[in-house]
Amino acid sequence: MNSSNPSSVADLVIHPEWIVPVVPKGQVLTNHSVVVTDGCIIGIVPSNEAQQIHATEHLNLPSQVLLPGLINAHGHSAMTLLRGIADDAPLLSWLQDHIWPLEAAFVSETFVRDGTDLALLELVMGGTTTFSDMYFFPDITAQRTDLAGLRAQLVFPVIDVATAWATDSEACLEKGLALRDEYRDHALIEVGIGAHSTYGMPETTLRKIATLMHELDAPLQIHLHETQAEIARALETHGERPISLLDRLGLLGPRTQCVHMTTLADDDIGLLSRSNSHVIHCPRSNMKLASGISPVDRLLAAGVNVALGTDGAASNNRLSMLGELQMAALLAKLESLDATALPATTALEVATLGGARALGLEATVGSIEPDKAADLIALDLSQPHTQPLNNIVSQIVYATNGTELTHSWVAGQPLVRDGQPLTLAPADISARVARWPEKFQTHQASIDLTGNHLS
Repeated sequence: MNSSNPSSVADLVIHPEWIVPVVPKGQVLTNHSVVVTDGCIIGIVPSNEAQQIHATEHLNLPSQVLLPGLINAHGHSAMTLLRGIADDAPLLSWLQDHIWPLEAAFVSETFVRDGTDLALLELVMGGTTTFSDMYFFPDITAQRTDLAGLRAQLVFPVIDVATAWATDSEACLEKGLALRDEYRDHALIEVGIGAHSTYGMPETTLRKIATLMHELDAPLQIHLHETQAEIARALETHGERPISLLDRLGLLGPRTQCVHMTTLADDDIGLLSRSNSHVIHCPRSNMKLASGISPVDRLLAAGVNVALGTDGAASNNRLSMLGELQMAALLAKLESLDATALPATTALEVATLGGARALGLEATVGSIEPDKAADLIALDLSQPHTQPLNNIVSQIVYATNGTELTHSWVAGQPLVRDGQPLTLAPADISARVARWPEKFQTHQASIDLTGNHLS
């Protein structure tokens, strides 16, 4: 196996029952331990050798599997407060008649603080150690993320409408770039550009974004090819598909993250492959809103990197990456009518190393390898629904339900220990978020009394 020779002194030595390092793909190690110093993995060594290392802590994890932390490559964290609002509605009605009016009425620094804290708690307790977020008041999201200790890519939203955070796309860029400058040297947080969509701003703004992303080497995340209706509207309005517009403007490339991508022709996949752009697949959200299915198997076969995201809790109801990777694996088989599509080992890679590649973090996280950051999670596989252990990776992908997490670390710092969060306060968060439904209901009742609607 590939490991470095750890020193005889370490901060932490973890002794799990199994290690699934993701690299090499499909490997499951037994009787091995992971050695951590200064937040980095310095070795994966036989357990009998690891027991001899002088460490601040030796942690034994019987019946548990150690994995790289899961990477949620797309979401809108504060929208946890809108979980369950307008369920079972089509995308445009859900957005225009319900979500956007509620956001216009309620989004504020307090809304983002409370919703983000709830999201962070759900993410970390579900095994996510790195996430990407696109939402208003990203400065608040950055502050809460820093306190919670997760790793993050925060892409500030750029959209050409007035919001509580910014008056137009120019203001979005001005505020977002100032935040990027503020967090330029942060160890765990990178700030990038979150272009809402090709239909959410004029071409002049997209051109400006193209210039900025290349000048700053900044990541760009954009909702793209989310529905067939989006493509039809683009063809009618501009005479070209959205991805062709991005290509023409120089917006495709290795720093570009295309979210959803449910309706793809062969030429679209060719553009993604040639430009080394990334696709972020959000299966549960796309299913719930009947947006379509991303052809993950065809994308991977063409050499396109695919990552996974939950999207926001308002369109998914859960921020569970274990649930997302399970759904991705099953949906790929249904979409392709091929039971071999997106096998368990590949699904796990997409949820870890695929996300790391999309966010430009593959040298740092996404697998358990020497010299990478100790972003790790442990899952308890002793529960009835994960027994018997005929195939460890298959059990992780197909049998877990999100309750298995026991430990979590980011850069060697513990976020969860023995199933308890260490950096977030569940009781305080629950008390704060419990006040929001009454506010929404009171607002709805006042609108109903006036005879107006949320449109």
